[in-house]
Amino acid sequence: MSLEALTEISRYYGKKSDYVLAGGGNTSWKDEGTLYVKGSGISLAEAVPDSFVKMDRKALAMIWEKQYPESSDERESAVLADLMAARKTGEEKKRPSVETLLHDILPFAFVVHLHPALVNGLTCSQQGEKAAKEIFGKDATWIAPVNPGYVLSRIVKTAIDDYRSESGKSAAVIFLQNHGVFVGDNSAKGIKEIYGEIMNKIGARIKRCPDFSDEKVILDDPQIGDIFETLAGLAGSAVFMRSGEIAMLVKDRASFAPVSSAFTPDHIVYAGSEPLFTPANTSAGIHDAWKDYVDKTGRKPKIVAVQGLGVFGVGASEKASLLALELFRDAIKVAVYSQSFGGPLFMTNDKIGFINNWEVERYRAKVSAD
Repeated sequence: MSLEALTEISRYYGKKSDYVLAGGGNTSWKDEGTLYVKGSGISLAEAVPDSFVKMDRKALAMIWEKQYPESSDERESAVLADLMAARKTGEEKKRPSVETLLHDILPFAFVVHLHPALVNGLTCSQQGEKAAKEIFGKDATWIAPVNPGYVLSRIVKTAIDDYRSESGKSAAVIFLQNHGVFVGDNSAKGIKEIYGEIMNKIGARIKRCPDFSDEKVILDDPQIGDIFETLAGLAGSAVFMRSGEIAMLVKDRASFAPVSSAFTPDHIVYAGSEPLFTPANTSAGIHDAWKDYVDKTGRKPKIVAVQGLGVFGVGASEKASLLALELFRDAIKVAVYSQSFGGPLFMTNDKIGFINNWEVERYRAKVSAD
């Protein structure tokens, strides 16, 4: 019955764009011996009971007893191998969420990890930690920026152990700076109540919401057809988006600053770590700006913002281009919400570099864009 409840709550949040984009986030339910955790690359909105990977909790507990290499790449590869080995018989074709260890150590039957833009307006802001303490007091735990994967799990484990020692209860709400939030409870109903309280309390502090009422997403436009053609030739596909909100951002480079880098790992995976902003509005000028970007970063941009015009999502397919725009739109929301908490706070360069080069996120991006 609880696996059905896990499926229901996964689909419940997966279909709410205020909570989930691009299938992001992960969910789990556990009993004494087994953890059922969402598979990597699986959309929450389309979850079915078979979407969850059955994990042996004894095998997962043994991971904490092991010593892993100091090298980031070697450590994450070794931990991933141990996670794969912890799958129960018959689950070998599934890949568990990278946050499996976090789901296992939280002492609740249900755990739901999401990245709502409203929440990330707080976690991706200059005064986020201070504001979280003012809003939630001792009812929430704040985790400073850390690379996802094993290191994050270990730091959260220490934090929740300390929380329990100090308060005598388990941490049910964990905010991760520049990432999102984990919520735990022993019932699906309890999860919904906690998330509702989080959204209401943060929402009450928001001074301005983004206005997308005049937004248009365009697959082709004769007036800027040469730009479409150029970007599609460089990337494979291009989709254009404009709105009054975007118009304010693309007035000039200074205006674009609030969305000029990455807020969370999800933004990097689907929209890239740094949009290409260019004052050029001709095919030749955009081609040159693209070449300069690739020469500088070693990567193709996923977002191209053209001064005075709007924003293009670009990718190998139309689906990838639309995903890029979807996540960039989310970044706009985060930037606007963050103004209520001191302004935007991007991920640091070292954290961005880790995500750009992490095999786990490359796998997730590939599955979602296919």
